[in-house]
Amino acid sequence: MTEFFLYSTVILAIIIAVPLVRVVQGPTVYDRLMGTNAIAAKTIVLICLIGYIFDRIDMFIDITLAYAILGFIGIMAIAKFVSSKRIDDQ
Repeated sequence: MTEFFLYSTVILAIIIAVPLVRVVQGPTVYDRLMGTNAIAAKTIVLICLIGYIFDRIDMFIDITLAYAILGFIGIMAIAKFVSSKRIDDQ
């Protein structure tokens, strides 16, 4: 069963590269924000899988919760900055 989670971790790490393309080449800021949010969500799952592989899921869940909160606050701050900048331009 551990091999399944190890292979899943490797595949998930490769899948994270898909939204990375959107972050780098995104035509708008909103596409880049969505790509960043997708990377954060996949990274949370990746950290949980790594915690299961190392038999320390309790410690890694705490790390993922902190990462999720920081990611959410970061996305909200960037979205607020972008929307306020857009209002100032008009």
